[in-house]
Order: sequence, then C-alpha cells, then structure tokens
Amino acid sequence: MVRTKQTAPESIEGHSVRHLAIKKPCKLPPATGGMQEPRRYRPETVALREIRQYQKSTELIIAKLPFQRLVREIAQKFKNDLRFQPLAMMVIQEAAETYLIRFFEDTTYAPSTLCDSPSCRSTSAWHVEFAAISKL
Repeated sequence: MVRTKQTAPESIEGHSVRHLAIKKPCKLPPATGGMQEPRRYRPETVALREIRQYQKSTELIIAKLPFQRLVREIAQKFKNDLRFQPLAMMVIQEAAETYLIRFFEDTTYAPSTLCDSPSCRSTSAWHVEFAAISKL
C-alpha cells in the first residue's frame, strides 16, 4: 500500500486552526513603578492585633535603658551615689509596668462604672478620670 500524507483540517469544531495556534499576549500589570501599595487595615483590626500580641508576650514593654535613667534620676533627688543591682532594677520595672497596666485597665472601665446618667459622655476629661480611678 502506498502511504499518502493527510491534509490538515481547516477547522476544528467551528474554530479555525490558525486561530487556535496563535497565543494571546499576557496581560501586564499597570506600569506603576513595580511597587504595590501596602494593604491598609482598619484601625480596630490593627489595635486588636497589637493587643493580642502584647498579651501573648511576657517581655517588658518599656525599654530598659530609658527606664533605668529615669529611676536613677529620681533616686538621685533623695540620695547621691546610690547603686542598683540589675535584679533590683528589673523588679522595679516589672512593678511599674504592672501598676501602669492595671491603672489603664481600670480607666477603660471607668466611664461605665462612674457615670450612670444618660448625659454622661464616654469622652471625659482625663485628669478627672485619673483622679477618680486613683481614689479607688
């Protein structure tokens, strides 16, 4: 038997063969310098994320050296040439942070507990609120 070449079909299911063989060019991103804008989260989302992060961590929040300078400056008013052991400085810092954290926790609940009338606003004067909390 003699072998014969087959001719290519003109179309496949309604599409021309030439149309199928041509690749479409890729869509390019807009030319904005290649930098993508950073995602902008809602403010409450970022605040809640930071709260969770600080609640999980056990490290101190205030930087050690600025706190140490402050403690030494205050102690110098009472007596010159005072020395602090590193452990004592760490205990003072932990106590100060614990006090501040509890103080701010109390101030967040203060408007609802101290002000029962409908005319009371949640945005009150901070000095009045701090004075009320420190009396508790």
